[in-house]
Amino acid sequence: MGLRKKNRSPPVLSHEFVIQNHADTVSCLAMIILLGLMFEITAKFAIMFITVQYNVTQVLDVKNDPVNLYHYGPKDVATVFFYLLIIVILHALIQEYILDKMNRRLHLSKTKHSKFNESGQLAAFYLFSFIWGCSILTAEDFSKNPTFLWDGYPHTHMVFQVKFFYICQIAYWLHALPELYFQKVRKEDIPRQLNYISLYVVHISGAYILNFTLWALLFVIARLLTLTLSVLTFGFGLPRTKNQGFSLVEGNFNVLTIRMSCLAAICLTQAWMMWKFINFQLKKWREHSQKQATKKKTASPKSKPHKKEHTRGAANGILKPDDKTSPRVRRVKNS
Repeated sequence: MGLRKKNRSPPVLSHEFVIQNHADTVSCLAMIILLGLMFEITAKFAIMFITVQYNVTQVLDVKNDPVNLYHYGPKDVATVFFYLLIIVILHALIQEYILDKMNRRLHLSKTKHSKFNESGQLAAFYLFSFIWGCSILTAEDFSKNPTFLWDGYPHTHMVFQVKFFYICQIAYWLHALPELYFQKVRKEDIPRQLNYISLYVVHISGAYILNFTLWALLFVIARLLTLTLSVLTFGFGLPRTKNQGFSLVEGNFNVLTIRMSCLAAICLTQAWMMWKFINFQLKKWREHSQKQATKKKTASPKSKPHKKEHTRGAANGILKPDDKTSPRVRRVKNS
């Protein structure tokens, strides 16, 4: 597919070969799944990967047309896998055609180069997710009426945009795991990245399975707003709904233990993020202070030269010439 320029040909199936050609390999795999739609025998399997599964048609009002809603199930694993492949391809495109070109101009060190790539990929994803999340909030009237977050719980059925949003979010954070290998992330950076990747996967998947829509829709918004709405939903909204109890069949998890566990997980996550942020800022402040102190020492006036340097070449009060530019002493002729 030519997604990456190759300067040399490493041995087939070697680590370097897999890293250089992973985007092309993933593209071929995605194309094979798409080609499966062309044949009747394979179409029913291919469509499971490409389209959103578990469609349910409901009539919400006699005056309105039927509405297509969706719920979750085991087949969603195949859908997540396919869009994981698509995200790997998009990741490679952003890396090659945007970030790599910027890196060549900036001439960053290896450490800064790795952090720049990581930040660039996350910035693109966060921006896209924020715009998409805001459009869902507006379309579904969540922004006008926050009580929809808990009214009618359990939210076993979702509109297409909400379910597809979940699928893409889970696929993105799962794709970040193999990217640690493909992007040759340094060993000392892997634990840090695994921490936040695991947090996103666990919390978004938990919100999806437990039929809570709060985390996946609002995680890109300010930490304080997320925490406030979490307390409002799990602490005040859900305890007052009619559907209280635990039922796997109905998808109802509205019990005190699960509500408090979800709320505690969100609060601890927000506190952990804030703690990491504060430590990061303090570290930067210390480094800045040390640099400023070093600059002041360097810029301070030099000490005055020692007396001996001024009297160099002098003896008995007579200055002796010590370089070739000094005037020559005239010889006195004998009378």
